[in-house]
Amino acid sequence: MNIVDRFLKYVSFCTTSDENTGKTPSTPGQMVFARYLADELKQIGMTDVSLDENGYIMATLEANDQQPMTNDQRPIIGFIAHMDTSPDASGENVKTSIVKAEERDFIDARYAGQDVIVTDNKTLLGADDKAGIAEIVTAMEYLIAHPEIPHGKIRVGFTPDEEIGCGADHFDVAAFGADFAYTMDGGAIGELEFENFNAAACKIHIHGLNVHPGYGYKKMRNSMLIANELAAMLPANETPAHTQGYEGFYHLVGMQGTVEESTLSYIIRDHDRARFEARKQFIETVVARINELYGAGTAEVEIRDQYYNMREKIEPVMHIIDLAQEAMKAVGVTPVVKPIRGGTDGARLSFEGLPCPNIFAGGENFHSRYEYLPIRSLEAAQGVIIEIVKLLNR
Repeated sequence: MNIVDRFLKYVSFCTTSDENTGKTPSTPGQMVFARYLADELKQIGMTDVSLDENGYIMATLEANDQQPMTNDQRPIIGFIAHMDTSPDASGENVKTSIVKAEERDFIDARYAGQDVIVTDNKTLLGADDKAGIAEIVTAMEYLIAHPEIPHGKIRVGFTPDEEIGCGADHFDVAAFGADFAYTMDGGAIGELEFENFNAAACKIHIHGLNVHPGYGYKKMRNSMLIANELAAMLPANETPAHTQGYEGFYHLVGMQGTVEESTLSYIIRDHDRARFEARKQFIETVVARINELYGAGTAEVEIRDQYYNMREKIEPVMHIIDLAQEAMKAVGVTPVVKPIRGGTDGARLSFEGLPCPNIFAGGENFHSRYEYLPIRSLEAAQGVIIEIVKLLNR
């Protein structure tokens, strides 16, 4: 199957994750997709294909006889992508078409003349990260079909629930057994990332008091209004719409409320660890201030760290960054080394002993109904995987 058809098949699976279920995978569609992928990996000739009860897939492409190095010298490389799509926009009943870039005003002008995969703008596309999966599977299929290309042992891993910060929760690094890996989970063509946000999720619960509105004077405490007051205490210019590069932010991602009870859901991000810790402390301070104003227990906060900046774990093995850059140049792609204004499974895996920088998957406008995927970018990412394998075993 060619890579475009493979990707279009993948996006037909609804794999939206959900942080509220408490399950892994968090939604049943992810397991349906996982079973399909496990079968496909077997069909193309991968070995040791496993799918566990949490939806994690691992598979092996064994070293071939063309490899000039001894087994002890061969590094084991891994390629990883995630199966879920963001809950920020619907991933159900995705309807795709292939258009020229000029036919859609939301497609960047640098893709002029290229064929681009888009949706009907009612759902996201799912290039984050089904493009990454398609690139890995197609690259493995190519290597199997071309045994003249020497390579050592290659491991492949697909994870659930990356979009809700849980993709590495049950990933068995020891069982994966790679010396290093790459997540194929970046954005535009050429992106190569080994720095990411430190990240935390935050829920603030506001308790109000409801009485008949005709008799509410000096009695009613509307939790929604208190929640709005709390939100206004956070810096207005430290949101995703006002920050870039290495600048961190507070991002309000959800609000639910009644007069009696309200909940604010935030994500907290910063590349610098000290500033990250200060941001979490500021949230605590704001909650304490609300309790001073409205009484103890009015506001309660839960903060959960999700992942940390992988840079400190990649710097000792910068040769894997050099390898990726060389592979990109070999297939005509200009490397763009930049910090991730987000996170990947690779961030947490790097802290668990598997150095794992991030390579572009090729899509743009992730988490949006205006997400799109230039076909050249999709094909180039597949080429980068194959070239990394070639360069590693030259």
